[in-house]
Amino acid sequence: MNSFIGWIGGKKLLRKEIIKRFPEKFNRYIEVFGGAAWVLFSKDKLANMEVYNDINGDLVNLFRCVKFHCGELQRELSFMLNSRELFYDFASQYTTRGMTDIQRAARFFMLIKTSYGSDHRSYGCVKKNVNVMIQYLTDIQERLSGVVIENKDFKDLIIVYDKEDALIYLDPPYYGAERYYQAQFSEEDHVRLCDCLKKVKGKFILSYNDCEFVRSLYNDFNIDEVQRNHNLMGKYRDKEHRYSELIIRNY
Repeated sequence: MNSFIGWIGGKKLLRKEIIKRFPEKFNRYIEVFGGAAWVLFSKDKLANMEVYNDINGDLVNLFRCVKFHCGELQRELSFMLNSRELFYDFASQYTTRGMTDIQRAARFFMLIKTSYGSDHRSYGCVKKNVNVMIQYLTDIQERLSGVVIENKDFKDLIIVYDKEDALIYLDPPYYGAERYYQAQFSEEDHVRLCDCLKKVKGKFILSYNDCEFVRSLYNDFNIDEVQRNHNLMGKYRDKEHRYSELIIRNY
């Protein structure tokens, strides 16, 4: 199934390449930088234990509301329309003190769905059928029913869930492109992540942009280079806009 939202750096175009490199056996699956969870949603179930995590509290609140309060969230969304005026109202409202988790999740959801490139900052001027989006949340709720949803720093999360039978998938902010992500991620964080992964008990698979910094940082691990199309490829006349990305593993 597809994710119910778009997100900066989402893995819709790369998930098949990631999944085909999964090990044959693992008992727990941990998605550390969850985002839109395209890899998680690619299968009905990936492991006996599944964990979704993201440092973005608004995103995690949305996932939790879909899982635990789907009907209430759908009712809240049923009063909302796709319009420029409402988009900027939602942008100013969803962090307002006094909002319930469901009210905040509904506004954040509409910002993502109706913004340009899912950046939840600029109105996208794209026709969206709100009713179709709302109905799909029922399927998402069912998929998330057995998933643990966390809101932790990557190191804290790995310490809690890392076991020998674990598969840890990581899709951190890409090096040099951190400004496009809402959560702050410094060069020190990239190094801290690498240091953390050198100590894991389980297996990890990591997606990154192809650059010398990342290649040097992970030169002790298995690195595969893969090509993907630009997310907005259809807008380009020459159709040659492709990007090189890296899939890094410790197995």
